[in-house]
Amino acid sequence: MSATNTTAATLAHPDHLPRRMAAVVFLAFALAYFFSALVRAITATLSPTLTSEFNLNAQDLGLLAGGYFLGFSLTQLPLGRWLDQHGPKKVILAFLTFAVLGCLAFAWADSFHGLLAARVLCGMGVSACLMAPLMGYRRWFDASTQLRNNSWMLMTGSLGMLAATLPVQWLMPIWGWRALFVMLGVMIAIAMALIALVVPEWRKQLSSLVNTAPPRDDDGSYREIWRSAYFWRMTPIGFFTYGGMVAIQTLWAGPWMTQVAGWTAGEAAQGLFLINFCMLLSFWLWGLFMPGLARRGITVERLIAWGIPLSFVVIGVLVWLGPAVGSAAAVGVALLCVTSTFVSLAQPAVGMAFPSHLAGRALSAYNLVVFAGIFVVQWGIGLLVDAGLELGLSKPAAYQFALGSFGICSVFSWLYFLLKKPVQH
Repeated sequence: MSATNTTAATLAHPDHLPRRMAAVVFLAFALAYFFSALVRAITATLSPTLTSEFNLNAQDLGLLAGGYFLGFSLTQLPLGRWLDQHGPKKVILAFLTFAVLGCLAFAWADSFHGLLAARVLCGMGVSACLMAPLMGYRRWFDASTQLRNNSWMLMTGSLGMLAATLPVQWLMPIWGWRALFVMLGVMIAIAMALIALVVPEWRKQLSSLVNTAPPRDDDGSYREIWRSAYFWRMTPIGFFTYGGMVAIQTLWAGPWMTQVAGWTAGEAAQGLFLINFCMLLSFWLWGLFMPGLARRGITVERLIAWGIPLSFVVIGVLVWLGPAVGSAAAVGVALLCVTSTFVSLAQPAVGMAFPSHLAGRALSAYNLVVFAGIFVVQWGIGLLVDAGLELGLSKPAAYQFALGSFGICSVFSWLYFLLKKPVQH
């Protein structure tokens, strides 16, 4: 690009960051998101140790895992308002302070209630780790780069979930779980220092430079978000398909391998590693190819319309085969999760569908939809499995019934997406 073109691009987009600075800013945010994903997933690896040490039952373990999502969900709506008012840097640094305290509190807890309170605090503390950078990217990068960076942030999260499996198991005999949480708190503090050093300060946009300056009557409410037809078009697929993808990846993949395919716990752990690695690879490829697809005029909406049905095919095959899937169970679940990643493009698309001054609220509102979907699908599949068992189904058949029901919900959410009148944005 010539000097004249570079100057013109800078004038057209005064807040876009130079390439080198943009890379450094991305890495700083990605480091924080890596540790947030590790904190989210680590309790599954530690569950046998925590169960033994604190005499926990299955209900306690479920509540302990849900405590993270409870803390996370409680902050989403105020988070969006604060992001729009104060920018990503101040907000994520304030939130991560609670994450550090939560990790230290978990390390020092001497009862189940102490663990649960610390887990809720951790969830609250890391709840800005994806929304804050997406808010910054909305202003600092062009549209195709935003889609790529969103995918690569999710890739970083998959890497964090990988780190929460075998690496944590390797470190447990050396350090113990309390020291691991102290180290997590220290590493999050280091990520905070990096963000404080390299992420630019948030400045109010000037209407003479950008046509998205916040109007004077903006009261910080979510009114414009709730009125948006585009937001509601994306909501069902975010709730069922996106939420279901995460619910299966983080909870039901393991029971499917052990209860349906008959794998041992050790084999299922290796299967989960494969699934998380496939997700990491998928998000890396999305980030690699999205700018080129955008330049060719292939929209997010078209990719979602074409791609999501692939996951329905995989669900159908898994439900049909059931126990016959055998040694291919992990591959089948990995294919289900990978083919569902098309819906991950919806989140940055929602952010870009609104003016810059509403992006934080739009992203947080949609994130709340996704996390509500995770909770409902996680719980709903469990309820359907229990219902199937009460009806006299075998355990594998009950899981097939539950997965098939989830697939039907996903199909209807996709049909709503197709039939809802597209909105120009």
